[in-house]
Amino acid sequence: MSAASTVTTRRGFVQTLRDIYHENTSFDFVGRSRLWAIISGTAVIASVAALALSGLNLGIDFEGGSQWQLTVSSKNPSVEDVRGIVEDAGALEAKVLVLGDDGVRVQSAELGPKAQARVTAALAEFGGVATSDVSVTDVGPTWGDRITRKALIALLVFFALIAIYLTFRFEWKMALAALSAVVHDIIITVGVYAITGFEVTPATVVAFLTILGFSLYDTVVVFDKIGENTPTVGGERGDTYSAMVNRSMNSVLMRSLNTSFVALLPVASLLIVGSGILGAVTIRDFALALFVGLLVGVYSSIFVATPILAWMKEREPRYRALRERSTAQLARVVPVAPTAPSTAPAGSEPGPGEAPRPTGPVTPRPRQQRGKRRR
Repeated sequence: MSAASTVTTRRGFVQTLRDIYHENTSFDFVGRSRLWAIISGTAVIASVAALALSGLNLGIDFEGGSQWQLTVSSKNPSVEDVRGIVEDAGALEAKVLVLGDDGVRVQSAELGPKAQARVTAALAEFGGVATSDVSVTDVGPTWGDRITRKALIALLVFFALIAIYLTFRFEWKMALAALSAVVHDIIITVGVYAITGFEVTPATVVAFLTILGFSLYDTVVVFDKIGENTPTVGGERGDTYSAMVNRSMNSVLMRSLNTSFVALLPVASLLIVGSGILGAVTIRDFALALFVGLLVGVYSSIFVATPILAWMKEREPRYRALRERSTAQLARVVPVAPTAPSTAPAGSEPGPGEAPRPTGPVTPRPRQQRGKRRR
């Protein structure tokens, strides 16, 4: 790429950012629905495949088992060393997590009293602390089942209430499009957990329920503008429902981006600074689910919910007739290219419907003499 083209590209990018900031964009969101469908479909298929093949890494709260937690006297304990010690003591396939610089958490399947005591003694010896300083917790799987059941009930109630509200506030097609975007967000967020192998805890379930509200908030902002502009459809030549949707989305694009950025910034701080730099891994599960859910929610409100709505509305008789009329109107105003003069030589074959061309020299017709007018 030449230097001139690079400068032109940068100027175009800067101008695009200025247009977004001043709400002066004209992006064709609905016209690229096929591209958005391919991107979303690929992400959903990958998430479902990861969930079917790998499954979720459920925490002890869902599967049940025993958990040990302690603070070791030395700094930066090794996960491999801790796993070797607890496996020798009888806790096979244990999950070891290092908390900060000196914290250790071990989770395993439920053990008997003697095996549990051996693991406790081994961890106390490794950490250089007394056995009473090692926190031991037994969690039954029934508690995790109750959490899962209540979360599913809350999710169904949430869907029902949102569907009722959006149907009365707008219409049922908007409710269906919004809920489709929410399901899209949940599948992809769960798929990220299946791909990365991060542990699913009750905090993760709470984060899942939290992101649903934000995803719908962003969608309702767009739908409210579409509902406001719906009476203007067909007011100008070539206008369609999809064109009105594009105008509405461009007018609220900056508002949507600002809201999303403000919501993502503190969550990113929790995930990067709190969990990554400061070592507060206990908030990682919650922050990761929030971050992925918010990010996917921003995408789905623009590229999933709204194209689905436009696709359904364009099939209504009123808007289908309007599209056909607009297509005919635009076809009539298309400029016709001028026809080039014929350069066929004399004597060539005439085209269909043409008179035979002369084959010899053309003799000019004599001009008729006008009689002299008598005085």
